[in-house]
This record gives sequence, C-alpha cells and structure tokens, in this order.
Amino acid sequence: MPSERNDSAQMVRNAREAFARSIRGLAAYHMNACVKCGLCAETCHIYLSEPEPANHPAVKANRVIDHYRRYYTLMGRIAPFMVGAKALTGEALDELVETVFGRCTACGRCGLHCSIGLDVASVIRAGRNMLAAAGKVPKGLQRTVENQLETGNQMAIPQDELQSTAEWLSEDLQLEMSDGDVKIHVDESGRRVLYLVNPREVKFFPLSLMAAAGVFHAAGESWTMSSRFYDVTNYGLFSGDDQSAAELTRRVMDEAAALGVEEIILSECGHGFRSFRWEGPNWMQRSYPLPVRSILELLEEYLDRGRIKVDPEQNAERVTLHDPCNLVRWGGVVEPQRRILRKVVNDFMEMTPNRKDNFCCGGGGGMLSMSEYGDRRVLSGKVKADQIRATGARIVAAPCHNCADQLIELSKKYELGVEIQSVVELVYNALA
Repeated sequence: MPSERNDSAQMVRNAREAFARSIRGLAAYHMNACVKCGLCAETCHIYLSEPEPANHPAVKANRVIDHYRRYYTLMGRIAPFMVGAKALTGEALDELVETVFGRCTACGRCGLHCSIGLDVASVIRAGRNMLAAAGKVPKGLQRTVENQLETGNQMAIPQDELQSTAEWLSEDLQLEMSDGDVKIHVDESGRRVLYLVNPREVKFFPLSLMAAAGVFHAAGESWTMSSRFYDVTNYGLFSGDDQSAAELTRRVMDEAAALGVEEIILSECGHGFRSFRWEGPNWMQRSYPLPVRSILELLEEYLDRGRIKVDPEQNAERVTLHDPCNLVRWGGVVEPQRRILRKVVNDFMEMTPNRKDNFCCGGGGGMLSMSEYGDRRVLSGKVKADQIRATGARIVAAPCHNCADQLIELSKKYELGVEIQSVVELVYNALA
C-alpha cells in the first residue's frame, strides 16, 4: 500500500512538472483566455456529429484549465471551489484521458474561429503532455511511439522488408515506364534528397511510393531513402511525449548527415510535415543544418521549371482535395497542392469550406491508433463525408496517409463511392 501511494504521488509530480513546462509563455495566456461564449461548438466536427456537452471545445479545454487554475492562480490556491479549480490526482488524470485523447483531434479549427483567439489545441496538448509524463497515454498510441523508438518506424517493418519492397517496386516501375534505369534508391550516400515516407506506403500503399519514385526519375532527381530511418511520422506529437518526439527527429537528422544529403523531402503526411518542418527544431532546441520541405512543394517546383511534362487528360474524372489539418492549418502548405492539381487533373472541384477552414476528417490526433475511440472517430467523419459528397467528385486527393486511411473507411461507411489517392499518384498518372 505505501509503495502504491508513492508511485501515485510520483506520477502526479511528473504530470505537474510536464504541465508547468507546457504552459510557459503563450500557452499560459491561453489558460486564462476562455470567456465561455460557446461559439466554438459549431466549428468542431466531433461536437457537430455528437452534440453533447463533453464534446464542446470549451468544455474540453476547461477540463485542462481547471488544473491550471488550481496551481497557477491566486483564487485557485486560496479558494479552489469558487473558481472550479481542480487538484491533480491519479483519478483526475484518468478522467482527463478521454477528454484530450478520445474527444479531440487537436485539429485547431475551433481556435481559428474563436472570438478571442483561444488556441484550444495547445491547451489540449498541454493535457496530453501531463498524461504522457504520467504514463497514461492510450495503449495503441503509446505502442506506436515505442515501435518508432525501438525499430525506427511506427509499424516495426524490418529493414530487409523495405529492401525487398523497393526491389519489386523498382521492377514494376521499369516495366511500366519502359525504362530499365528507374529504381527506388535505398541507403545511397551522396544523393541530393533524403525522402521520408509513411511506413504504410511500404506495407499497404506501395502505389504512392512507386508514384513518387517514378516522378523523381522523370524529373532527373538525385534521391535516396534510408532503410534505418525512413519514417516521416512522429507520434510523439500526438502522444504529448516531447522527449520521444525530439529523439525521433534527431535520429533522422543524424541519418541525413551520415548520408550526406542536401535536403530532406517529406512525403504526403500532415503531422509528419508539421513535426519535422516546424516542431522539430523546438524539440531539439537547435536549428536544422539543411532545408526540409514537403514533396508538394518539390512537385510544384518540377512543374514550374519544366522538369516534368504532364497531360491532365490522363486524370479525366472529377477530383476534390482534402486539406489535412496539420499540413494546412498548422503547416502553412495551402496552395501548392491546388496549383499542382489544376495542372494534372481535368476537373478539379473544391470542397466547401476549404483551405484553413476545412473540417478535420476525424482521423487526426492519433485517433487511428486508439481503437477504443473508433466508433466516435467514424461518427465524427460524417461532416467530412458530407463535404465530399457535395462535390460530386470520384477521386479525393488526400496529401496525408492518416487522412487517407480515415477517408477510405468513411467512403465505405457513408457509401461515398470515391477513390482516395495521394497528390503524387495523380502527378504520376499525368506524366506525359
């Protein structure tokens, strides 16, 4: 019994220390900002699909803020019952798990439309920081982080499997492009680009990797993958474990240095782009020695400079575009994918709303790794399904593999009858 009490006390101390680190500066302002106007409700895909109080963005944020009030405000310390301040205990942490992991994807749409600019997502992530420090991350999500740390990729794919996949995809490419020189390069030093991919491209969606390799070859690009660290994802962003997130970023940067590349190009992954392009230097507390870009930015460069020739008639069916939250709202890559699609497809139709105002598909925030919240995840995706249906599109371009997984499931659940493709697949289809 004493040992259990000691363990619980240490867990709470760890959570409080992580909370203190996460609320410094701007985040502390947001802890005091909510005026409880309720206007954010209509911006949340989860609340719109399941309009109960626990899903209201302000309610979710305030369940984290209640702990801030208890330790960081005068009234919270003197008379916590008067301001709804709540002490951190093991039980309180358990209650917080569903709020910050199971009822929010931290997509940021509510903050974008908040009347006073409250960044609800940063508040939610402060809650995730606490729970990660306390060892209370949902098992599926935590296992994904551990896979990355232990094996170098989130799906624990062995190096030899990547090598064999690269070999047979190269053979298929050579037949398809009638060119014996095209291949997927692995562990080749001195190349210009290190290309990071979602391991799902190796395991389940090889056409995306094959398409990228074909486009790189057509553009005369010098590129390679690494069999050791090729994972563009970083689930430390989702779990709230900044230490693990920093370690995963550091490994990739070290690998880039070992291979002697000049640039890192990230495949179509929303949170992967945000993690490596924007959050990584903060986690590592130092700037990168080389540029990091999305493949979307590189594809646009190829088209603008005439390095690849395309025929939009090769993509004749109507295409719409999904805007991944972390790529667009958080990452700032908004227009390249649109300019690309207008050049490589014959009929492009925007969703409404779009760009930074677009709704989360429901698969973000690590939701796909947490099976216990699967029903809510699919239910919350009805908002996105309705958006897609309204466009009349047959193909949804989804520049994020987590989004693609969710959209495939939504198409089946809501009978959309659409095909999900990455942008690079559409570019490859259009190569002239």
